[in-house]
Amino acid sequence: MQTIRAAQALLPEGWAENVLVTLDDAGGIASVETGAPGGADHAVDILLPAPVNAHSHAFQRAMAGLTERRGPDPSDSFWTWRRLMYRFLDRLTPEHVEAIASLVQMEMLEAGYATNVEFHYLHHQPGGAPYANPAEMAGRIAAAAAETGIGLTLLPVHYQFGGCDRRPLGPGQDRFGTDPDAFVRLHAASGDALKGLPADTRLGVAPHSLRAVAPEALPGLRALGGPFHMHLAEQVAEVEEVRDARGLRPVEWVLEHMAPDAGCTFIHCTRMQPHETEGLARSGAVAGLCPITESSLGDGIFDGVRWMDNGGALSIGSDSNIRIALSEELRTLEYSQRLRDGSRAALAAPELSTGRRIYAAALAGGALSAGRDTGAIAPRLRADLLALDGRHLDMEGRRGDTLLDTWIFAGDDRMVREVWSAGRHVVTEGRHIRREGIAARYRAAMRELGETI
Repeated sequence: MQTIRAAQALLPEGWAENVLVTLDDAGGIASVETGAPGGADHAVDILLPAPVNAHSHAFQRAMAGLTERRGPDPSDSFWTWRRLMYRFLDRLTPEHVEAIASLVQMEMLEAGYATNVEFHYLHHQPGGAPYANPAEMAGRIAAAAAETGIGLTLLPVHYQFGGCDRRPLGPGQDRFGTDPDAFVRLHAASGDALKGLPADTRLGVAPHSLRAVAPEALPGLRALGGPFHMHLAEQVAEVEEVRDARGLRPVEWVLEHMAPDAGCTFIHCTRMQPHETEGLARSGAVAGLCPITESSLGDGIFDGVRWMDNGGALSIGSDSNIRIALSEELRTLEYSQRLRDGSRAALAAPELSTGRRIYAAALAGGALSAGRDTGAIAPRLRADLLALDGRHLDMEGRRGDTLLDTWIFAGDDRMVREVWSAGRHVVTEGRHIRREGIAARYRAAMRELGETI
């Protein structure tokens, strides 16, 4: 049992003072009391529920800073970036992937995330031959989670075709490829790889996209259970290819053929028309947004105002992991709406500030995306918690929702001081408890890789 006393805490009913949170031995919240007398194991200034990082490709973290030169194509784009990514990953070994994933998860925790939803598609050896254990790479993600203490939802990716015409995967994609039978074996082996992790670990499934998976395979993939994630409507070329092949734009096709619900998370959704935004929002499906990566790759601007006005659920992820910065993801989401519409406080509501509304949405949607009992400081939920530094200069005199607004719009993740993931106290005084060893292994991996691009 651990106890945490917070001067201020964000509870489901709103902000409260002098809050005592008791954690049980299974990593859950046993009780929450306000105005309780006495001491505690940990005293913090500002206690918040810690959100889920709902979309990550861990290995891409090692590419950060290496793709900011223009390629041979004068109209450099997502597609030229993707070619560079394929060249890079051909050198990655399982040992490299584990070292990179450990760093990514550590940085997520230090940024305030309690959970990593890993959209995992780097399955095979260079050239496409499976490892002796088909879940070798999934096991490396699991080993990283065992070291960092992050909550893990692993989504093995089914990636069969190079396009809607079912052309074979191209050069650079061979490490991803699975046919339906091979994917079922991979999925089962991935579940085995997770067995040594804590009880809050989850297994889901991720068909890569409508371009990469046959439509008739989707019902069987959903039937495997757990969270169901898929890239959707990220690039103009993707939208056009799906429309030409199937007679409908990607979101239109999903709404007509897939009966999406709260168990589905669709990643990016930056190329939607108004009727698609409204329809998908009302379906209950979660939009998995990655504003920093979407900005980096020129994916477009998600229609957050229309989405939230139609009751849409959203979650936040770091995708390419070029910057793992929770407050910056939220800030970038809001600022993209302001730049597009020439507005301010675009995602605020009459009763909620901008920061409070976005943060609450990320908490609720992230719990759905991860398939995790989390998202609030309340009994019987996972003890996924973060504490902000109330002594920070910018926090002086701030209370209530203004605390969130100050962190998201005036501060950064250096304000994050403590983080618990399912009760595991893994960040203290702003640093992960195993930072030195994790950073050393990442440095060694990067020295081996060199500047591949």
